[in-house]
Amino acid sequence: MSKTATTVEDQINEALELIRPAIQMDGGDIQLEGIEGGTVTVRLFGTCESCPISPVTLKHGVERLLKERIEGVTEVVAIES
Repeated sequence: MSKTATTVEDQINEALELIRPAIQMDGGDIQLEGIEGGTVTVRLFGTCESCPISPVTLKHGVERLLKERIEGVTEVVAIES
């Protein structure tokens, strides 16, 4: 992570920026909603809301990336818009 990402929230937002272009290419978007313990809550927008493979993107893309880059992240869950 960059030296400017000092808080866990900053680190998560920075990591989401890495995956955001791929999500946007498919007509969706992602936003951090909250952090509680090791659980990161995000909101999916656009085509991601109704996409049948969004759970795969969430677990194998977003969650994997955040776990690799940010100590303490244990899971990522999405909330309904």
